Amino acid sequence: MTHLFKITLIIAFSISFLFVNAQNSEPTKYTANNKGKFFISWGGNRGSYSKSDIRFKGDDYDFTIEDATAKDKPKGWHIDYINPANMTIPQTNFKIGYFISDHYTISLGVDHMKYVMNRDRYRTVNGYIDLPDDEAGSVFNGTFNNEILLVSSELLKFEHTDGLNYVHTEIARYDDISSLFGITNTDAFQINITEGLGAGMLYPKTNTTLLLKERYDDFHISGYGLSARIGLNFTFFKYFFIQLDAKGGYIDMNNIRTTRSSSDHAEQNFYFFERIFALGGIFRL
Repeated sequence: MTHLFKITLIIAFSISFLFVNAQNSEPTKYTANNKGKFFISWGGNRGSYSKSDIRFKGDDYDFTIEDATAKDKPKGWHIDYINPANMTIPQTNFKIGYFISDHYTISLGVDHMKYVMNRDRYRTVNGYIDLPDDEAGSVFNGTFNNEILLVSSELLKFEHTDGLNYVHTEIARYDDISSLFGITNTDAFQINITEGLGAGMLYPKTNTTLLLKERYDDFHISGYGLSARIGLNFTFFKYFFIQLDAKGGYIDMNNIRTTRSSSDHAEQNFYFFERIFALGGIFRL
């Protein structure tokens, strides 16, 4: 009986010890593990572009404008960013992704940039224009050998304004750096540093008026892009975040539609740089 009493006391003490420790142990934070979480974000960007040689080719012309420059077309702080009817008007960034581990994600994104070639500038032009005399654009006929010409609005309007759409996949890494700032309750506020590499296609809606031909403005696949980014992610109350990214890359567009004729197209390649501000959510299904 005494032996049985001792065993009972040992079992009771063990259960009590485990219960007390379970009560005193801190529950695992939601932000401590990321594997299996989904995220989605929406934001805006400002873009910058390197100089670019743009070649225009058709049945009666083949000329290159060298060192063309371009700018973006910012909307500023505007209700259109959250207005479903006008969301494609500003420069926007959409991303949806999944944590394949605590630190790595895969995602699909669309960077809706805008590219406006600067017009009415003097540029070096090489090539030729030999349109039939009955076409209005024949006023630009000539052979050009490193000639400095005014690239007027009448000669050319060239914009990817609806837009310079970079549709891409990305793999990225996230690291919690909250401890560097003395943050202990990451479920209330967490800071992550993130880096990513992406690749995808360009699907622009190019607004072009070339050699006084009919305006062309349709979506089309025109090339590919590569990108890299680094950013800071600020997560609030486990589920909501603000992300600031600096993103750069290379774009090669070898089949840009310019007129209603499928034989007319342009080619260009350039580097780009984006500054991105996005809002998002992170959750488990």
